[in-house]
Amino acid sequence: MRRIVLDTNCLLQALPSRSPYHKIWSEILAGHVSLCVNTEILNEYEEIIARKTNADIAHNVVEAIARLHTTEFLNVYYHFRLIEADADDNKFVDCAVAANAEYIVTNDAHFDILKQIDWPKLTVTTIKEFAKQLK
Repeated sequence: MRRIVLDTNCLLQALPSRSPYHKIWSEILAGHVSLCVNTEILNEYEEIIARKTNADIAHNVVEAIARLHTTEFLNVYYHFRLIEADADDNKFVDCAVAANAEYIVTNDAHFDILKQIDWPKLTVTTIKEFAKQLK
């Protein structure tokens, strides 16, 4: 099973049923992709989804993620601070390290710095590339 950390904006793109990236959300719900999260990530998901849609939808999405048996909840004990351009993105990096995730799925250019770091080795992919892998 694939283990991923999904950036909030990519989650937003994957939710609508007419999205070309909806396959990602479907695979998460079906238990074929394990979503790695922590409390900080879930809080951001809920905050941003509520801002873009409404509080009920945001709550339902986060609740669905929390109830999945394939969701991996991680406690992050070390903060690497690898992304300086947007320190808020580090919660995804730290979660990916703690989870030994296969990918961080994001379209955010701030994550490009990770390609230059030898350790911890993290693989960053775009939502488009990850969706292609699922087909």
